[in-house]
Amino acid sequence: MDTSLEIVLRTPELNDLDQILAWENDMELWHLSNTLLPFSHFAVEQYIINEQEDIYSKKQARFIISLINSDKKELDIIGAIDLYDFDPKNQRAGVGILIDKNYRRKGYANKALTKLIEYSFNVLNLRQLYCSILESNTSSLDLFKNQQFSIIGLKKDWVLLNNKWQDEYILQLINQKSI
Repeated sequence: MDTSLEIVLRTPELNDLDQILAWENDMELWHLSNTLLPFSHFAVEQYIINEQEDIYSKKQARFIISLINSDKKELDIIGAIDLYDFDPKNQRAGVGILIDKNYRRKGYANKALTKLIEYSFNVLNLRQLYCSILESNTSSLDLFKNQQFSIIGLKKDWVLLNNKWQDEYILQLINQKSI
């Protein structure tokens, strides 16, 4: 990873539409979000427009992971990280992350997850974050375990992928500073 480059998390903008559409319509990734049909240009455009709504009303938030240089100039968008099933009463949310194929294994996912955890615990005052990861996705398991997420369960034969049943782990991170 180039140490002069950094990442920021920001709200999606309309000029991100083509990249988000490409990610959402990549059939290799559909199992991550239980997608069964491709998204239209219009649907993704409306999603981006509605992404400006408050997390408390829509119960989810997507952040674009943007690569910037030392002058804070955006060079490229390299992924997205989501909070979903946001539950302010019980102070928890699910986490999902996608790094573009061209930027994987460079430490960017770890930095983005660190920023999202800090935001979730320090701004949203969440008590816990959780995620679900296929047993075969060792890179994601390592990423979340490196961030102190603990495996708390295994869902057997949970996802049918390439005509083979896959087990899926549930991981959880509890904010030790919360009440």
